[in-house]
Amino acid sequence: MFAEVIIPLALPKNYTWSVPEMYQQYIRPGCRVEVNLGKNKKYAGIVKALPQTSPGGFEPKNILNILDVEPVIQPYQLKFWEWLANYYMCSEGEVMAAALPAHFKLSSETILVFNQEYGDDFSDLDNEEYLVAEALLMKNELRLTEVQQVLDLTHVYPIVNRLISKKLCFVWESLKQTFHPKKESFVLLDPKYDNEENLSELLNNWGRAARQMELLLSYLHLMKTEGEVTKTELLKKSSASDAQLKALVDKGILRIDKRNVDRIIYGPKDVTIDFELTPAQEDAFLQVKKIFEEKQVCLLHGITSSGKTHIYIKLIEQYIRQGKQVLYMLPEIALTSQIIRRLQKHFGGYIGIYHSKFSQNERVEIWNKVKSGELKIVLGARSSLFLPFHNLAFIVCDEEHDTSFKQQDPAPRYHGRDAAIFLASILNAKVLLGSATPSVETYYQAKQGKFGLVNLLERYREVKLPGMELIDIRMVAKKGGEKVMFSPRLLDSIKETIDNGKQVILFQNRRGYTPYQICGVCGWIAQCKNCDVSLTYHKFSNKLKCHYCGTVYSPSPICQACGTDKLMQKNFGTERLEEFLETALPEAKISRMDFDSIKNKNAHDVLIQQFEQKKIDVLVGTQMVVKGLDFDNVDLVGIIDADALLHFADFRVFERAFQLMEQVSGRAGRKDGKGRVMIQTSNLKHPVLLHVVHHDYIGMYNEEIDKRKQFFYPPYSRIIKLYFRHKDRQIVQQAADESKKLLGIYADYIVGPAEPVVNRVRNLFLMEMLFKLPRQSATLTQVKKDIHKAIINLHANKIFRNVIVIADVDAI
Repeated sequence: MFAEVIIPLALPKNYTWSVPEMYQQYIRPGCRVEVNLGKNKKYAGIVKALPQTSPGGFEPKNILNILDVEPVIQPYQLKFWEWLANYYMCSEGEVMAAALPAHFKLSSETILVFNQEYGDDFSDLDNEEYLVAEALLMKNELRLTEVQQVLDLTHVYPIVNRLISKKLCFVWESLKQTFHPKKESFVLLDPKYDNEENLSELLNNWGRAARQMELLLSYLHLMKTEGEVTKTELLKKSSASDAQLKALVDKGILRIDKRNVDRIIYGPKDVTIDFELTPAQEDAFLQVKKIFEEKQVCLLHGITSSGKTHIYIKLIEQYIRQGKQVLYMLPEIALTSQIIRRLQKHFGGYIGIYHSKFSQNERVEIWNKVKSGELKIVLGARSSLFLPFHNLAFIVCDEEHDTSFKQQDPAPRYHGRDAAIFLASILNAKVLLGSATPSVETYYQAKQGKFGLVNLLERYREVKLPGMELIDIRMVAKKGGEKVMFSPRLLDSIKETIDNGKQVILFQNRRGYTPYQICGVCGWIAQCKNCDVSLTYHKFSNKLKCHYCGTVYSPSPICQACGTDKLMQKNFGTERLEEFLETALPEAKISRMDFDSIKNKNAHDVLIQQFEQKKIDVLVGTQMVVKGLDFDNVDLVGIIDADALLHFADFRVFERAFQLMEQVSGRAGRKDGKGRVMIQTSNLKHPVLLHVVHHDYIGMYNEEIDKRKQFFYPPYSRIIKLYFRHKDRQIVQQAADESKKLLGIYADYIVGPAEPVVNRVRNLFLMEMLFKLPRQSATLTQVKKDIHKAIINLHANKIFRNVIVIADVDAI
């Protein structure tokens, strides 16, 4: 018997190992096995298949060990991985690396780190576990090769697995995550006062510390009403200080116990739907159900604030009551704190969250809860597609148009929406795509009848769409030739809105203080040493940053070319807008929401809640303010620089600009319909802006679809983009030209090769080549095979051996 095993490496094809007779009755597809590759490298791989015949051409090595009694991967997941690898032109090993938590991907390079919370009591460990635990206690971390030396064994994976499951150690990769377990201090009564007589004696003979007495009585009251008392809650309810609590702890009356707590509190497993659908929502809900009787995929095109989430919740309720599982996909999990709270309110302990910011330990726990069927609803980003669902029947893909659903680097470069549709086809599940501004490709498929289409074109409770106003910034006097930040009309409207007790959102899709600094004498611009791109100045940190490679530089007060100090700041980002408003509106509370100000999940949640509670008057942000936000009190939305959204060299630029502006405008007037949107532009007659002003998605779609057909772009074609990277500019250009020759039979479908706008990133020069291919699946499959062959032939040439070639299918 032989085993085809997937290991987490970018191998051209899966390797095959021989299965020793002693393991043949236990091994099954989906189980992890310990295998040896090369001389010393060991990996935990996933068994994909068990062929009975030898692969031929080489002598297979033996599998070293079986790590699982039960498969960790289900058969449908192996099929899903294979499709992802084939369609997106990567290896199944790369898919495995993306799909599995780190604990499932142990290798000889893995580092184990001792868990300090475990303590030094190893009495429940067997001899081999004890030896490893002692070594970890002394050294704090060990490589797997060192574990082998400690035990004088080669097959250490089962022992390591047992130690990880007992939480004695962690895999080092998990400690690199930005997400850390949340700790909460709980207050406990000393056990001797559990006795009523001892407690009565304590209270009756209390001394002079009256505030400590009040604190203790508050604690006893909370214990009766709440069951458990946190330090934060106790100090808040009793209006006491840390010092007073510490005094009671020092006297041995109370104790502090620090515990790990879930960020998501799993409430009781109860379904509570406390709203009724409006007639328009009810009609859309029934249409979706009817479409699902015939089609697998349905597009819900609902304008902003139409109440699409209510329809999702009603559909989810039906599947939950049938005992099925549901996946609710969002483009960016960090931006969805409002959705999380809403779903928890309705589905309590049935719902869990999964995304890459969780630690590896937490991801394994959620993985197991989904596999067992304990979690019925998973709210997640694109990576949640890889979970081992027990009984998945329904997938919601909210904001399906969002480009964040497309993985960029590393492979697999998959699109979450398209992958969800294929996964649903394997499992016979239904998919509901939702958006106020669907992607042109999705809407086309719905119009062609491949997907169902349901329109929800009125706002919840018949609230009107916000009024739109274009402001011509050419009419505003410029100071020193600088671009206008705020027209008097917009600034006056902001002041008026705040005076009326309402809130403002301002959208500028550029972070930092100023995008570039230029010398007023010689025209020198500060550029990144690793990339051909100007550096963005961040005033808050007083640093120049490259937004491509992340390198940070100290700003220079003088020009590096001519030595003068006549440096000028051109254009503006969110930091500069925030600074200007703090000066212009000293009484207003201004906050900023962008990548720099929101460094972790909690910071975003805190900012959203402050805005909900009206503690912030003006919120300035990048496209983060567009996604997943629902505020009742926003009366004005300002789009600061619409022109910047309309001038990119990309065939989707007008579609993207419309989506961003329409989505951000939808934040205004969501409750009373009195919202206003002001758009600053220098081209009042731009067709995209005219569609935005009239909230005319259909008009934008019709205009775009005609151009796509004329120039043979998706949805009329499929695109594959090849990226070439090398440290030598001449070599990368030659490699791209050579690849075009190797793929000469497709010359009619190839655009390029050409240098991108930014042609050097991280000291690697770039070239691009675009394939615009007919939609026939046979043609697409053959082109992919020929691209693979061309890359192999290119690398066979010694000159091009180190050229990196990346294929991006359905590139965004």
